[in-house]
Amino acid sequence: MLCAMRALPLLLCLALPATITFGQAFEVASVRPSQHSAGPDYNNQIVYTPAGFTARDTTLQRLIAEAWRLQLSQVIGPGWLSKNEYDIEARVPEAAASDQIALMLKGLLADRFGLKMHTESRSMRAYVLVVAQGGPKIHPVSPGTEAAVRPGSHFRGDMRQFADLLAVQFSIPASSDPRVPSIGLGPQIPVLNETGLEGTYEFSVDIKPELNTDGFTAWSRVLEDQLGLKVENRKGGVKVLVVDDAAKIPTEN
Repeated sequence: MLCAMRALPLLLCLALPATITFGQAFEVASVRPSQHSAGPDYNNQIVYTPAGFTARDTTLQRLIAEAWRLQLSQVIGPGWLSKNEYDIEARVPEAAASDQIALMLKGLLADRFGLKMHTESRSMRAYVLVVAQGGPKIHPVSPGTEAAVRPGSHFRGDMRQFADLLAVQFSIPASSDPRVPSIGLGPQIPVLNETGLEGTYEFSVDIKPELNTDGFTAWSRVLEDQLGLKVENRKGGVKVLVVDDAAKIPTEN
């Protein structure tokens, strides 16, 4: 959430001790450095299933962002945080909710990497995802509904995850050849979810590469026309998580 601008960063909490307890833990968890590097974070894989949590070739920056429900640009620390990659295999207790899994992941990262962190509010540019004036044109799906196969660019998840996706899409530069796929280029500008929309959403959008059109321009039209959403450009205090210390090699499983 955006808050009032300040001349200096606002310290919101003390360093996070590695022994902090977040509650229920994974039943079984394996954390190890990846054997092969996949490169930028958009190449990695994070998968939730009813039985567990899996991450492949995932940086610690991405894992922290996932656990604390932040975006990559909101996790700040040493350079290796966004380069060294790790694999995680974890089994969750039966019927664990997504919020519970996030707490388990926080505890796992704090324990295996010895994380010491604090949060601040820093003045930076951000996009804010909100509902457009006419109201949303999308509706939540019932829990347990199977993913539908639809044409176009497909999305299924909550609005926080959609905001994460938009942060990547907005970093895609204008293309001079629509036949050549473009990729997002860092650094990404945070997209903060202020839609107030709860639940899981599933939809497809009709979006095609256009000459001399960047990702932000293309998606801005799609958001309002097809989804009943829009983004606002703001500058203010944005919550960031600062990693003061972490181990490059996680403790043994």
